[in-house]
Amino acid sequence: MLFPRSAHAALCGVLFLFAAAVQAQTTKLPNVTILATGGTIAGTGASSTTTIGYTAATVGVQSLITAVPEIAKVANVTGEQVFQIASENISDAQWLQLAKRVNLLLAQSSVDGIVITHGTDTLEETAYFLNLVVKSRKPVVVVGSMRPSTALSADGPINLYNAVRLAGTPEAAGRGVLVAMNDQIHAARDVTKANTTTADTFRTTELGMIGYIQGGKPFFYRDVTRKHTVNTEFDLARLDALPQVDVAYAYANVGDVAVNALVAAGAKGLVHAGVGNGSLPARTKPALVAARAKGVIVVRASRVGQGIVARNGEANDDELDFVVADTLSPQKARILLMLALTKTTSTKEVQRMFYTY
Repeated sequence: MLFPRSAHAALCGVLFLFAAAVQAQTTKLPNVTILATGGTIAGTGASSTTTIGYTAATVGVQSLITAVPEIAKVANVTGEQVFQIASENISDAQWLQLAKRVNLLLAQSSVDGIVITHGTDTLEETAYFLNLVVKSRKPVVVVGSMRPSTALSADGPINLYNAVRLAGTPEAAGRGVLVAMNDQIHAARDVTKANTTTADTFRTTELGMIGYIQGGKPFFYRDVTRKHTVNTEFDLARLDALPQVDVAYAYANVGDVAVNALVAAGAKGLVHAGVGNGSLPARTKPALVAARAKGVIVVRASRVGQGIVARNGEANDDELDFVVADTLSPQKARILLMLALTKTTSTKEVQRMFYTY
């Protein structure tokens, strides 16, 4: 059947517009917001060979974005400077500020994902805190660098590029808060900083990272099984502060000074970073027992860094009314205990949370 010339032209026009619409849809870039908090990724050194002894948190978010023009090819990026600090100085108040901003942004349909630039010293802690309180399935990626922006071998630009790619990837949704460093993808709950200065410092030693980023494309190889983000019971909406929780570190010949001092300073919860399987030294145990008698929640963790702290293993936790940290490091156990104490003071409930998150 032959079409009149005018009808044929009209049909071609419709097909062209349809193809253009399809092409526009397939090439639509995700909208990613970068929230900057400071750290080495925003640091500067005295020279291009300065990789230690530099000054952290001196470069603003717009300069970070401008330094990686390739980002514009993979996402529509906007930046906000939430605060500008070295991450060893981050506070509970700043965690609350950051988390509330993340939740506000993710509730907007115009935001597809978030990247948080952060100092590496406490990056794993901020990531785990957000993993417990973010109320969205959209990707949240925490990223940093081990070398300042002025270094010859600065790792910040490629880490930031990878993080933006990851945050704009639909496959990253629903996996909890992620950490993107050194071409690797880690789950916030399990990752830790394992070396003081090298670029490959972020590792999930026993359980393993969950994926790679190669050629700017994320590849996932395992999933996250512990509950996180939208599936947690923690809500920051009405919180202006977090309960005081501290960590007491165990070592040979340790006594009760630290535990007693922390309780006297107002701790509502204590994480005991014990040796081995969370063992309680004889000179420390009475102080922990006394702390529990005063209403302080005591969590047995381990300074080892890997493995499960067994309930009723190195101590009779049922009798002592203690909680065990499962596989959480002392610093991450502190975070979960703080949030748990916003919901309950029941040790049974707190223990349930440690086996859930």
